[in-house]
Amino acid sequence: MDLDLNAPHSMGTTIIGVTYDGGVVLGADSRTSTGMYVANRASDKITQLTDNVYLCRSGSAADSQIVSDYVRHFLHQHTIQQGQPATVKVAANLIRLLAYGNKNMLQTGMIVGGWDKYEGGKIYGVPLGGTIVEQPFAIGGSGSSYLYGFFDQAWKDGMTKDEAEKLVVKAVSLAIARDGASGGVVRTVTINSEGVTRNFYAGDTLPLWHEELEPQNSLLDILSSAPIEPMRT
Repeated sequence: MDLDLNAPHSMGTTIIGVTYDGGVVLGADSRTSTGMYVANRASDKITQLTDNVYLCRSGSAADSQIVSDYVRHFLHQHTIQQGQPATVKVAANLIRLLAYGNKNMLQTGMIVGGWDKYEGGKIYGVPLGGTIVEQPFAIGGSGSSYLYGFFDQAWKDGMTKDEAEKLVVKAVSLAIARDGASGGVVRTVTINSEGVTRNFYAGDTLPLWHEELEPQNSLLDILSSAPIEPMRT
């Protein structure tokens, strides 16, 4: 099989941000794909910008990582100058400035989520091109195509923290079932007035959808459980 190594690589993921009564929940899968290959099956796509603001990254991993590095640096300077943490809106607008100013070069869509004492929990979507949209929930990445109708039906105003987290985990697992570029584990970050909580959901604990096959023991699991016998010659 002939492969064109210079051809554009398809990049896929599923990222979600949801507001609830008191804060926000961010979620993402963990598959980093390079065309038909899975480059990293356990990557972390939810990046900390400040103590109270996090970023969900999709599209080109290199592009989204350099944007988050720049914004983290600018927000650190902002916090020192102002003497208080940056608001979610400030962080989102910094990302918007970078994304819009470099829209011809960047291939990344992002979701900014966090909590501050002025406006509480906020979610901002910054898709390709650098538009900024404040939303009660935001979804992005290749897996989002399968989730719009689900969120129209399942999302509701005034959810509790547990309801929001269950919604995010269910949505990511649905996208993993349908989208070949999404997979691995589910990571969530909950941000509210009490701080930040990270949760991890292993792939074999996620609900199965659409006649998915039950997880089977991998070769490594079988080898590790079998007794090791010395080699004889």
